[in-house]
Amino acid sequence: MFFRKKPKPAAAAPVPVLPAMPVLPPMEPAGEPDLRGLGLALWRRKSTIVMFTVVSAAVAFMVVNAITPRYRSEARLLLEARESVFMRAEADKGSAERANLDPEAVTSQIQLVLSRDLARSVIKKEKLDENPEFDPAIGGMTPMRTILGLFGMARDVSVLTPEERTLESYYDRINVYAIEKSRVISVDFSSANAELAARLANSVAESYLTLQQSAKTDQTRAASTWLAVEIEKMRAKVATAEAKVEEYRSQSNLFVGSNNSSLPNQQLTEINSQIAAARGQKADLEARAKQLRELVRSGKPIDSSDIANSESMRRLTEQGNTLRSQLAEQSTTLMDQHPRIKELRAQIAEIERAKRVEGERLARQLDNDAKVAGDRLAAVTASLDQVKKLASQTNEQDVQLRALERDAKSQRDLLESYLVKYSEASARDNVNAAPPEARIISRATPAAKPTYPKKMPTVLIAAFAAFALSAGFIVTGALLAPAPVSRAYGYNSGGYAAPVFAQPRMDVPLPPSLPRMASPPTAPVMPTLPPMPVSSIEQVAQRLRQSGESGRRVTVVGSARNAGTTYAAITLARALAADTNVVLVDLAFGAPNLSVISTDPNAPGIAELVRGTAGFGDIITRDQFSQVHLVATGNVGADGPALSASPMLQTVIEALAQSYDHVVIDAGSAADAPVQNFAHLAQVAVLVAGNPADPATRAARERMSMSGFADVTMVAGAAQTAAA
Repeated sequence: MFFRKKPKPAAAAPVPVLPAMPVLPPMEPAGEPDLRGLGLALWRRKSTIVMFTVVSAAVAFMVVNAITPRYRSEARLLLEARESVFMRAEADKGSAERANLDPEAVTSQIQLVLSRDLARSVIKKEKLDENPEFDPAIGGMTPMRTILGLFGMARDVSVLTPEERTLESYYDRINVYAIEKSRVISVDFSSANAELAARLANSVAESYLTLQQSAKTDQTRAASTWLAVEIEKMRAKVATAEAKVEEYRSQSNLFVGSNNSSLPNQQLTEINSQIAAARGQKADLEARAKQLRELVRSGKPIDSSDIANSESMRRLTEQGNTLRSQLAEQSTTLMDQHPRIKELRAQIAEIERAKRVEGERLARQLDNDAKVAGDRLAAVTASLDQVKKLASQTNEQDVQLRALERDAKSQRDLLESYLVKYSEASARDNVNAAPPEARIISRATPAAKPTYPKKMPTVLIAAFAAFALSAGFIVTGALLAPAPVSRAYGYNSGGYAAPVFAQPRMDVPLPPSLPRMASPPTAPVMPTLPPMPVSSIEQVAQRLRQSGESGRRVTVVGSARNAGTTYAAITLARALAADTNVVLVDLAFGAPNLSVISTDPNAPGIAELVRGTAGFGDIITRDQFSQVHLVATGNVGADGPALSASPMLQTVIEALAQSYDHVVIDAGSAADAPVQNFAHLAQVAVLVAGNPADPATRAARERMSMSGFADVTMVAGAAQTAAA
């Protein structure tokens, strides 16, 4: 159970004692406002407050009923690319899809809907300039508008033109905005006539689509007109460029051959081919003559294509074959010395000699042919030199001719591209293939209820404002009025200073000389603290969750050593960590114990952080058995008292409180720890007692109350030890 802090008893000041007259308490200057007195003042003037509130509500009711209601209708437009791929230009057919509209493009389309040109078209289409709702000058000035104009709260419409008056009323009733995270535009229009509001919202959407389509059509038509003019110019340029090419070619004799090249170049190609053929023919004839002559000299059988093609050689060969057959036939019956055998051999030898003679003749013929081929090669080579000289003379003219041809070709290509674009633009203009980049997805319908004014909310707000204003005036008057009573302080039966209200007595005069006591009265005695109930850790955790900001930091203190303080702190931190982020800080510098459950028992702690040798990322570890984060004491050494009194602890706890939902501080036992140093770190405290009725527990409780802890809860240490 939580207990509020009781004020610390103070030594009573000397109080004068009058033997025969009442004691007048000393006057105290005015402090906090008397809330009870303010409540009584409001209650006394309740009739005024109620009357002012009712009158204000009635006036507001009459005003909202006198105001002409307005009905609002909404039409919605979806921005999307509606052009078919079959109707696109040839240059755009390669892209699969058009790029989506970005937020800036949607905003631009909203400004197009709000453009003055579109507004003028809607006004003209719906004849709004003839409607008194949109042109106040038609129906004359109303009394209310005249009165407001006198005070400068309304604009004098007589100084405006009819178009300006109609546009002002038009823009006062239209609202165009984009639906969040979409490419949908909402067009809202309000009017005193529900049918007119719906018709105008739809008219604005339709006029926007018409304006967008007209813009695309005009763009296509303008492109067609421009291309038609440019095509005529390009045709003249192409004709001029091609005429220059032909004129220069005729003047320079740079005629074109069959393969679209100049005559000198074509002659060079042909002569090179002839030279190659002549060289090949000459080499072939010389090689055949050489081979034939070697066969004749060696006496070997002459087998050659030239011999085979010679008629006389074929005839000699046939005769030789016949004689050899006869020799072979006669040799079977006749001896080698037979005259017939000798005759046949002599004839065969004559045939071979004739063949050699014929071979020599054929070789000389091949030599003559090779010589003729050489003469022809020399003639063709001489002709090549002449053509080269002619080609070198026409190179500069050929370069100029190619430049003219390139210019003519570029002009011709540009003309052809213009012709293709002109054909596409003309086709798109003829078939009206330029749909708007939007479509209506929701048409406006007449509203059943007016959207302005909001009668019931307006009346309630006016009534509440009147109530607050009247109550504020009454409270201000009560605060500024002189106080009817004065506050004095005396001592109650328990010895504590308590406020006592008394009317000042003006009928008892105070004598100029008054006997007073020489010594002050006896000091007040500390009241007896009532017994504190014992709570469980679960109850403490639940109360800390419900306490909000005040329950985010808690100090766990033991009434004595070995009371189970550390176990209670661990159990409380683990209970809070079920649904929140919790850090458990060990400030028991005399008996640190938390490092045994840490995932890193050797990690630095508070001592290293205060000394500046470690940072927050080094000292925070994890509980091995829960989600609780731990901050150990570290290597304290002999610096325990100095660390307890260090102002750095306040900074450390504040920093941890900004990162965690709950900060649980294990301060150790009240006998060892300077609990007065921890009261400013956490106002809520948990006192762990081994025996709640023990005098040491009572002394620890009184010490914590005197140290400044606002709420103190007691838990039984033995039970928490078993639970841990």
